[in-house]
Amino acid sequence: MKSAFLDKLIERMDRVDPESLQSHFLHLAQEKGLMEAIFQSIQEGILLIDGQGRMSYANRAAEQFLGFRLEKVRNRPIQRYLPEIDWDRVLALDAAEWTRMVSYEIEVRYPEHRFLSFYVVPLVAVNSAEKGAVVLLRDVTRDRENSVTQIESERINAIRLLAAGVAHEVGNPLNALTIHLQLLARQISRLPEDQRAPLAELMEVAKNEVSRLDLIITKFLKAIRPSTPVLTPADPAVLIQETLAILKSEIENRQIRVAIDCPEPLPVLKLDKDQMKQAFFNVIKNGIQAMSDGGRLTLTLQIVGDFVNISVRDTGAGIRPEDFGHIFEPYYTTKSSGTGLGLMIVQRIVQEHGGKILIESAPDAGTTVTIRLPVDERRVRLLKAAHITPAKEQETIV
Repeated sequence: MKSAFLDKLIERMDRVDPESLQSHFLHLAQEKGLMEAIFQSIQEGILLIDGQGRMSYANRAAEQFLGFRLEKVRNRPIQRYLPEIDWDRVLALDAAEWTRMVSYEIEVRYPEHRFLSFYVVPLVAVNSAEKGAVVLLRDVTRDRENSVTQIESERINAIRLLAAGVAHEVGNPLNALTIHLQLLARQISRLPEDQRAPLAELMEVAKNEVSRLDLIITKFLKAIRPSTPVLTPADPAVLIQETLAILKSEIENRQIRVAIDCPEPLPVLKLDKDQMKQAFFNVIKNGIQAMSDGGRLTLTLQIVGDFVNISVRDTGAGIRPEDFGHIFEPYYTTKSSGTGLGLMIVQRIVQEHGGKILIESAPDAGTTVTIRLPVDERRVRLLKAAHITPAKEQETIV
């Protein structure tokens, strides 16, 4: 690629004395060094390709985005790294066709999963004598993530508006049904035994179905209704023990072994105790129900950086890859009797505490759910984990 400065220098080469020639070359080197420093310091990737579609220059950002080193791939076809573009057609366009910038967006998975927006500008648009093009790359992964978060927020707000209508339109008739079923039960109790028994059985089915609908509505409202946590000092290890006590009967009935690993005392956190116990309850219950023929539930509590991690690992069937993208969606469940609201409730509670929820799973390899809670006032007061032996694993049948 030639510059106007270089063109003039070549034209006047035979009339330039050695001292002036040295000065001109020094000026050229300084100019090149400055441009190189600028190109290497910017966050956008820059690729220069020649008229045959071969790479002749790439800055560090471009190397990082596409996973190569320029010295190893120089003069190789750009098609290998950006195959989505018809480069022959791009490079054949004349200046009139390039009065605008051509923009594309692609997804790359190596060396990191990224979304890249890139612009192709032919050099002919700048100088009719030049061949080739400049490709400018920009990482838009975070922009995409923010867009997904915004869409999710709007979706949740829409569900919340729907919840108000559901609570009124469905809740009131259910209350009326409950009252009339109670009145009907009284009338049935006065009938002779041979007539009362079959009707009482039908009545029990109706009452159970009304109770189930009422439970679904209650869980739905808990999942989406905004509620500000009432934060008080709490030891997460104590809340875990209290939650396990509530689930004791189900754990024993399913013959689940529970192992608790708490290698060091945990700091006191500011939590809404009731909400956090609800989150722990949902996660632990999911783990228990994932193991139909017995199994092992491992709870690990530890400090990781500025967070306390509470991990619940089961030895169940795991989550299928096709189900992973739906696990936080309302009413999505793989259980025959599930409501599909448990993890949505957990997600809302953890987010309102400034935390995160992480899930790792694979088919037939179990599932690990990790709740990460921030430490606001680290180690102001440390409590021993209740009934937990530090520095070693404790295994119990609770």
